Formats: sequence, C-alpha cells, structure tokens
Amino acid sequence: MTALKAAMKSGDAEKKMTIRAVQAAVKQIEVDQKKDVSDEDVLAIIQKEVKSLRESVADSEKAGREDLAEQAQNRIKMLEEFLPAQMSRDEIVALASKAVADSGASSPKDMGAVMKILMPLTRGKADGKLVSSVVSELLRNAG
Repeated sequence: MTALKAAMKSGDAEKKMTIRAVQAAVKQIEVDQKKDVSDEDVLAIIQKEVKSLRESVADSEKAGREDLAEQAQNRIKMLEEFLPAQMSRDEIVALASKAVADSGASSPKDMGAVMKILMPLTRGKADGKLVSSVVSELLRNAG
C-alpha cells in the first residue's frame, strides 16, 4: 500500500498499474481460496508475474516489438523491488554441492533427490531454471 501511495503521489502511472495488478492477484487468491494470503504467497505471486513478464520480453523481442519488451523490462524492475535479493550463481553452486553430498547423489538420475533438498533453500531467492541447470551440471560432472 505504501508503494501504491508513493506511485500515486509521484504520478507514476506504470508503477501504479503494476502494483494494482499484484494487489488484484492477491485479492483473487483470497476470494478463490477463502484464506488470508501470507507474505510467502505474495512473494510467489510477484515471482510468477516476473516470470510471465520475462516470457513477454522474449516474445516481444522475437516479434520485433522493442517498445513492448522495454515496457515489460521496466515492470520487472519495479516488481523486483519487492523480492528478496537473488542468489548469485556461486552461492547456488555452493548450496547445490552440499545438497549433492548430503543426498549421496552420483549421477543425473539422482537429480530429484538433490532438488528436493535444494529447492526449499533457494525458493524465492533464485531462479528455478538456474538451480536446475547448476544441479544438472554438477551431477553430469560427478558421474
């Protein structure tokens, strides 16, 4: 609400629209699931929106619509203000290496066991595709 008020006072229509879209998604979950939305739920909603916007950027660039791609990039930057800082690849590699050791994984077929340990540690702090790619690379090198 504070961010929405600030956007309204500054006249930033794009930010206002972006924040209201997230608020609408939160309200929709509250109504559909008849529950109060937790902070983790809000983060998941924002992450889902960021992921969708990243796909829009890729689609817009393929279609040669740089204006739409830039608009989506700006919305991503706005939403990322509300997300926790993202882990670096090195941090993910360190956690993944520990998860591989803890699970006793030795080949790519053990990826599920490693991901089961790793995903709760990286949820909200790292892109799932990047985590999966790091684990896959570690397991290929181990086997």
